[in-house]
Amino acid sequence: MREQLVTAIADMNEDEAMRLAHAMLDAGEDPQVILNAASEAMTIVGDRFEKKEYFLPELIIAGDMMKAIGELVKPKLSAQMAQVPRLGKVVIGTVAGDIHDIGKDIVAFMLDVNGFEVHNLGVDVPAAAFVAKIEELKPDVVGMSGFLTLAFDQMKRTVEAIREAGLRDRVKIMIGGAIMDEGAARYVGADAYGADAMAAVRLARSWVA
Repeated sequence: MREQLVTAIADMNEDEAMRLAHAMLDAGEDPQVILNAASEAMTIVGDRFEKKEYFLPELIIAGDMMKAIGELVKPKLSAQMAQVPRLGKVVIGTVAGDIHDIGKDIVAFMLDVNGFEVHNLGVDVPAAAFVAKIEELKPDVVGMSGFLTLAFDQMKRTVEAIREAGLRDRVKIMIGGAIMDEGAARYVGADAYGADAMAAVRLARSWVA
C-alpha cells in the first residue's frame, strides 16, 4: 500500500490517498512509514512543478493532503514521541518578501515528528526576526525557505545578519525551496541545501549527532 499512497498523492487523488492512509494505520503500519511515503510523494510533486507539469494549485492540493495525513498519524506518533528525547532545536521560516509556506510547513512537521523541537516563524520573516529568535532560543539548526527568486538575496542578508550578531558559528543553516540548490546554498552562505523534507531531517540529525 505504501507505493499506492505515494502514487495517489503525487497524482492528486485526495480521496484515495486518505483511504490508503487510514487503511495502513488500521493494518498497524508504522506511522513513520506513512509520513515517509507522503514526503516521497511531495518530492515527485516538486519535480513535476519544476518541469511545469504541475502549477500552484497542484502544490496547494498536495500540501493540504500532506497536512491532512499528518494530522491523521500524529496522534499515533504522540506516544512514540513522548518516549524519545528531543534531538535539538530548529528555528525555521520563509524569508522576507516570500509568503509561500507549504514546503516549509512540511519540513517543520517532519522535523517535529522525527524528534526535533521546532519553532516555526511563519512567512515573510525579516532577518532581524531570525536573529532575535536565535538569540532567544539558541537553536542548533536554522532553516530558511524561499520559493521566489528574491529569496536568494534575502537569505544572503539573513545569513549576514546572523554573522554580524556574532551567532553564525553557533548554528548550522540549511535552505530549501523549489528554486534552491547547492549553488544557492554557497551563494547565501548556508551550510547545506535540503532537497526535500527527509533530506532536511537527515541534515539536522547529522549536525546534532
